[in-house]
Amino acid sequence: MESVRRGLRSGDIEKDTYERLTCADCGEELATEAMPEDVGKRRVCPGCGTEWREMP
Repeated sequence: MESVRRGLRSGDIEKDTYERLTCADCGEELATEAMPEDVGKRRVCPGCGTEWREMP
């Protein structure tokens, strides 16, 4: 699982005009899941299941 920032730089994640994160492969908006065992959030694509870590 790589970070959201790295995904944005590599082109795996895109932002739309409203700052929503979308998966570049399937075009789905990323869902947010809390990570109780760790700091931050997990962003998951519901279409392909790819995960990214979002740090505060």
